[in-house]
Amino acid sequence: MAIPQLKPADEKEVKVYSPFCPEPRRKFLPLAISLYKLKTLEGARKIDGGEDVPFVASWNLSSLPIDLTRCRVLFDGNAEQSYEVTIQSSEFVGYLIDVLLTLQRTRAVDFSKGFYRKLMRIDE
Repeated sequence: MAIPQLKPADEKEVKVYSPFCPEPRRKFLPLAISLYKLKTLEGARKIDGGEDVPFVASWNLSSLPIDLTRCRVLFDGNAEQSYEVTIQSSEFVGYLIDVLLTLQRTRAVDFSKGFYRKLMRIDE
């Protein structure tokens, strides 16, 4: 299913995540939660001055925003370029909001720089 074909999550699910999402971004929660429920995302990482690198991200579903979600990202179909991060589900849904915002702005499916920093453990 392509991102534009997502159906918004129901109001009960959105209410559970709302306290974890800043007000201006809450309008994107229904679609971000629906994307979260897909458990997978295909896109391409934009590389300045180079070719985009395709990726497949997959994750487990957690029932509560404070539960942990483990996300694995495989770049270019290469097992040696596979990375994994475990973060709070509400934080991961926030990164999916970033994906939706990037798609809206650039028509590209990609995670934010913040997500990649977390994935690569750059700030640890």
